Amino acid sequence: MSGDLLILSDRGFYCPVGDFYIDPWLSVPRAVVTHAHGDHLVRGCGSYLVSKEGEAVFRLRLGYDAPIQTAAYGETVPINGVSVSLHPAGHILGSAQVRVEHGGEVWVVSGDYKTMDDERTCTPFTALSCHTFITEATFALPIYHWRPQQVVYDDLNLWWQQNRDAGRASIVYAYALGKAQRVMSGLNPDIGRIFTHGAVERITRGYRQTGIRLPETTYVGAHMEQVARPDWRGALIIAPLSARGTPWTRKFGDSSSAFVSGWMQIRGARRRRAVDRGFVLSDHADWEGLISAIKATGAARVGVTHGYIPAFVRWLREQGYDAQGYETRYSDENDDTEAEETP
Repeated sequence: MSGDLLILSDRGFYCPVGDFYIDPWLSVPRAVVTHAHGDHLVRGCGSYLVSKEGEAVFRLRLGYDAPIQTAAYGETVPINGVSVSLHPAGHILGSAQVRVEHGGEVWVVSGDYKTMDDERTCTPFTALSCHTFITEATFALPIYHWRPQQVVYDDLNLWWQQNRDAGRASIVYAYALGKAQRVMSGLNPDIGRIFTHGAVERITRGYRQTGIRLPETTYVGAHMEQVARPDWRGALIIAPLSARGTPWTRKFGDSSSAFVSGWMQIRGARRRRAVDRGFVLSDHADWEGLISAIKATGAARVGVTHGYIPAFVRWLREQGYDAQGYETRYSDENDDTEAEETP
């Protein structure tokens, strides 16, 4: 609407008075970015404002000479008279909600977020008071309800142990940025050795550089250079889903595979991805998480993007919210596998 603090342009969310964009999908002079997944980050911008916590992974994605400015969570950065601050989103390392304030009006763009505590790999989500809240809707249906993550970790470790006892390797597919490291944080290294695909290893080094404590892992390529005939039996290998079905996976011999994602909640998702097991663990809020986050903001106006937009807008309106959908570059992608994996 005309006069809004933020509007949706052909390049992404734009703040006319501040002359900056939030999560643009085309290069712009000034970008404020919520996190480093490929559906929120684009190369070639004139400058980037990102969270200090996420600096290492942003530089891995953009290059070490990228024009990156960082801000600590809660630190106010003035941009052309607009007060901008970044606050924890709990999605992945360095993920942030963007709070924009001008003339007494406050908007918050959440980016992607999860309300489940995941302090092992990122700062937990913080609810922010605002007039308008822009929320994702990746899992905005009542069927999505996450079990406690420790229950999922216990199931995953048991599956790995059973494979080890049967003399098989275990291949776990997970997003290279965020999910792979979260999976690592819940593994029991007493079961066996943990190996990583190159894409996962690269990001994991950035996590360690930031101070995130993770179990010891070994890059598959380095191990193959050091050992003439590697024995993968009992090992667990973490790789992006893009590696599935490639010659790279066949080198591990007899193995069982699994995909870790919120999409595993849907019947048939495991079969479509041709894996043996599915573990439901998401870096996005489930149905209850979305509703609780929105209520906590106190916002009367809610914008909805990314995912089940029409259904969630309809439900919010029924609850009395002034809700509207925003169609962005990735709005139609309910399965964000490719979007999140894109560097």
